[in-house]
Amino acid sequence: MASSVPKQRLVVVAAAAVALALFLAAVADDAEEIHLHMYMHNIYGPPGQRAVLITKGTGPMNPSLPPAQFFGDTYAFDDLLTQNRSESSKHVGRAQGTAMLASMRQPVYLVDMVMLLTGGEYDGSTIVVEGRHDASQEERELAIVGGTGDFRTASGYVRCTTAREEKKFTVYELFVNATIPGDDSEPEYRPVVTRRIPPS
Repeated sequence: MASSVPKQRLVVVAAAAVALALFLAAVADDAEEIHLHMYMHNIYGPPGQRAVLITKGTGPMNPSLPPAQFFGDTYAFDDLLTQNRSESSKHVGRAQGTAMLASMRQPVYLVDMVMLLTGGEYDGSTIVVEGRHDASQEERELAIVGGTGDFRTASGYVRCTTAREEKKFTVYELFVNATIPGDDSEPEYRPVVTRRIPPS
């Protein structure tokens, strides 16, 4: 009789594993993949400046960049997103965030930004992007770590290349590859229960 207990537990564990696998497969089948292509205009000098230095780094000067750029330099940006490479092409959103010089010797930035999409099918939705941006590489890859609206709980990646670079601005070409989970049902919200702690 006792020897049957481990077998019963094994059956229960196996059944749970099968159920979980079926659930994950169903969710994967319902997942939606979204692919977007756009351009980001980073202007760091007048006129029309949209990227500004907000914190001057206290680390050593970075030898891979023009003079007076230091480890820890942090920039805030509010860049225009367009349909084509020209800034006068259709505006499709804004890229708002920060970039910190995160390497002492290489042109590497830690990027944290939110892409707000305006107009079209995804109007008002956002994509949250983070990652390591190595300006010396022809192609960079950043992670999609979330979003709102149509991109709620999104994951994926953004491929970034330099489409044009001048003295005071850079145009980036962005290829967005986002995966949205299939289960978009609203969660059940419960009231917060607090416990009064008596004074000591």
